[in-house]
Amino acid sequence: MKFFIDTANLGQIKEAQSLGILDGVTTNPSLMAKEGITGKNSILKHYVDICNLVDGEVSAEVNAVDYEGMIREGEELAELHERIVVKLPMTKEGIRACKYFSDREIKTNMTLVFSAGQALLAAKAGATFVSPFIGRLDDVSTDGLNLIQEIREIYDNYGYETQILAASVRHSMHIINCAKIGADVMTGPLSAILGLVKHPLTDSGLAQFIADFEKGNK
Repeated sequence: MKFFIDTANLGQIKEAQSLGILDGVTTNPSLMAKEGITGKNSILKHYVDICNLVDGEVSAEVNAVDYEGMIREGEELAELHERIVVKLPMTKEGIRACKYFSDREIKTNMTLVFSAGQALLAAKAGATFVSPFIGRLDDVSTDGLNLIQEIREIYDNYGYETQILAASVRHSMHIINCAKIGADVMTGPLSAILGLVKHPLTDSGLAQFIADFEKGNK
């Protein structure tokens, strides 16, 4: 399972990278704004800065909602760095743009996916990644993990190579459950990734080891 971090914060990306387990980054206009990154030139530069920090894919999202605008923005993003994956919305125009880019061997990530049907269309259009938002589904009393399971079954049935990128991951158990179901990638906050490290028995066991060592080596 690949681990992506969902942020535009360079400090958090560096921390995740330092663990040696980071495979990529996803970000979006909202996350950019959260870090105070505004204006086209600043945003494009920030994408390059992120690419220079990591070894894997970096999803960069278009802002356009029309087909021509998506193509124009996507091509500009793809030219920034070889690690860039063009992130497109799950709309009719987004599917068309996905097919355009996949035909030109430019990686894509179809975002804002909330149904198995949407994921099927994304795979048919040649998407590199499909991003079902499991946390947002949970927010409206719908089982986000069930969607991951449905997509996994459909993709396995037909041998689609599109990777299931579990997005809107909120906590560590989301990661574990997605891994059990067979999601190819997870993306979430650093806190969810670091949560996998922690266990009270590890903490208490380590404290006991240290105490025993100190008693026997004074």
